[in-house]
Amino acid sequence: MEGRFTQPDRVAQDPTRRVRGSRLASPILPESPEPGVRINRYLADCGLGSRRSCEALVRAGRVSINGDRCIELSTRVRSGDHVLVDGEPVEQGEQHITLLLNKPPGPLCTRDDPGGRDTIFDLLPAHLRRQRNLSYAGRLDRDSEGLLVLSTDGSIIQRLTHPSNKIEKEYLVWLTKPFHEEDAGKMLAGIDTPDGLARAKSVEKVSKRTVAVVLEQGMKRQIRVMLDALGYGVKRLARVRIGGLEAPGLQPGQWRFLGRRDLCQLLGETKH
Repeated sequence: MEGRFTQPDRVAQDPTRRVRGSRLASPILPESPEPGVRINRYLADCGLGSRRSCEALVRAGRVSINGDRCIELSTRVRSGDHVLVDGEPVEQGEQHITLLLNKPPGPLCTRDDPGGRDTIFDLLPAHLRRQRNLSYAGRLDRDSEGLLVLSTDGSIIQRLTHPSNKIEKEYLVWLTKPFHEEDAGKMLAGIDTPDGLARAKSVEKVSKRTVAVVLEQGMKRQIRVMLDALGYGVKRLARVRIGGLEAPGLQPGQWRFLGRRDLCQLLGETKH
């Protein structure tokens, strides 16, 4: 018989029968399933990784629901809830993930290195490394550092890398000797390289030995080659902006997911 009673079985067999001096208890009915889904499952369904890796996002305090930080794994997401990861909205049914990595000097921009050297993918958690369709847009050489976009969306990679889209990338460059103002004009006019005429969109002297360079081209080691042709050595080179997207609080080796607002800044679109 379904249900459970607190009275003895002889009473339970006849729910209409009363026992003198006692009152038949109401049955305890099976509990209805709680509405919504657990937060780790919700995030996994949004394409942010396995349930276990999504639990790590919650524990790290990177998830909020309806404006409140979510740190309890038992939290359930219900219809109409507004879920953010790293301050950006996520929704079930999303097919792609895009993230921003602050690459430190050292790791290579490649998926696998035959020599066993560290790559940018070693900076990511295991559930992201397993995403074989996760690609990077705009290589940074081993000694360079700064912002790097990775995405499972090929259209985003294409828009960021194809020269016709003219997505700006800004770099800070620390030189081995003082920079001469007249050399800025040479970089703007173009310098012949083995890969063709390399031009900077803008060059600004930040300090005696530091310049800010904006590129729309994407030639291999372009800034280093241009400055070398002018007699400068590069001590340090960091990409600090892609499109309209900057991330001054993102430390070397750290990464975060990009949401719609970030992508609008990145690609120069208007948010609707």
